[in-house]
Amino acid sequence: MAENFKRRFQELCQQADAIEASKRFERQPLEGHFIDQNQLINWSVKVRHLLSAVCGPESVHLKQFVACEKTSMYLTNHGIFLKLRAVLDAAKEDYEGGYLNSLKLLVQAEVFDSELEQASELLSSGYVPAAAVTAGVVLEAGLREMCVDNALPIGKLDKMNADLAKADVYNKLVQKQITALADIRNSAAHGHYDRFSETDVANMIKEVQRILANRTT
Repeated sequence: MAENFKRRFQELCQQADAIEASKRFERQPLEGHFIDQNQLINWSVKVRHLLSAVCGPESVHLKQFVACEKTSMYLTNHGIFLKLRAVLDAAKEDYEGGYLNSLKLLVQAEVFDSELEQASELLSSGYVPAAAVTAGVVLEAGLREMCVDNALPIGKLDKMNADLAKADVYNKLVQKQITALADIRNSAAHGHYDRFSETDVANMIKEVQRILANRTT
C-alpha cells in the first residue's frame, strides 16, 4: 500500500509537469497563461482522491486543496493549477518524510487509549466479559492498522497476527502473547467465562496497551 501511494504521488507530479509544459499565453478573457480545463479537472480529481486516502478526509492538505480549487476573477486556470500543485508537493514531502504517518499514529493512539479506558471502566464496574471483548476489539483494530502500514492483507485476527510476525513487524513472543489475548477475547465473546479471570482481563488491557504503544515509538 505504501509503495502504491508513493508511486501515485510520482505519477501525479509527472502529470502536473506535463500540464505545466502545455500552458499557453492568451490575452482574453484574462491576460496570462492558460491550460486545458479538462486536463486540470481530470488531474485535480485524482489528486483529491489521493489526498483523501493518504492524508485523510479532514486533513489540512485536502481542505487546502479544495479551497485552492475555487475559481477567481483575478486568476487564470493556470494560476489556480500552480496553487494546487503547491499543495500536492507539500503533501508528497510530508508523506515521504513520514510526517503524515506519525500524525496518523498519534490520532489512532488517542482513539485506542480512549477505548481501553472504557474497557478499564467496565472491568472496575464488574463487567468483566464486556471489558475483555472491548480490549479484544481494540487489539484487532490495532493489528488491522499494522497490516495497512506494512502493505499486508487484512483478515481474521489469527491470520493478521501470523502475517505480521512473519514480516518481522514484531517477534514470535509477541505473536504468542497476542494469540493468548485473542483467546481471552473469544472466550468472553462466546460465554466461556470459566476460562479467564478478572485478573486475566486486567492484564489483557495492559498488554494490549503496551503492544499498540510500540507502534508510535
